[in-house]
Amino acid sequence: MSIKTKFKSFFALEDEDDYIEEYDYPEEEYEQTRYNKKQPKQNVVSLQSVQQTAKVILVEPRVYDEVQEIADHLKNRKAVVINLQRVQKDQAKRIVDFLSGTVYAIGGDIKKLGANTFFCTPDNVDITGSISEMAAEFNSEEMEKRW
Repeated sequence: MSIKTKFKSFFALEDEDDYIEEYDYPEEEYEQTRYNKKQPKQNVVSLQSVQQTAKVILVEPRVYDEVQEIADHLKNRKAVVINLQRVQKDQAKRIVDFLSGTVYAIGGDIKKLGANTFFCTPDNVDITGSISEMAAEFNSEEMEKRW
């Protein structure tokens, strides 16, 4: 009995309609009902990932020093297309090596699109297919048609 109920019954202030039965729950049921009442429903779904638009950055570095900026784009989960036509061959190789390590570290992927063009993606972007294989198939079909 609660103190309020004892007080009312002592001074005869309790009406017959106000009488509330108290139930003795086993400890397990009490904990279970208490737990269920405090738990809010978790039916909320975040649409933040749906609202974000995917970005692809186009980069044409001229020197090796610009590779860190490209790596920063990848770390920020943006896909990057790199055109290495304006870079010397030895620096282009170093850039590709650096970006290969960056892509590996973030769990992404790197694909060669053309002679001097690469596509680097973070882990949230999947690449399927291969441009170079398609180009080779296209060239062989063209050669067959000509003969």
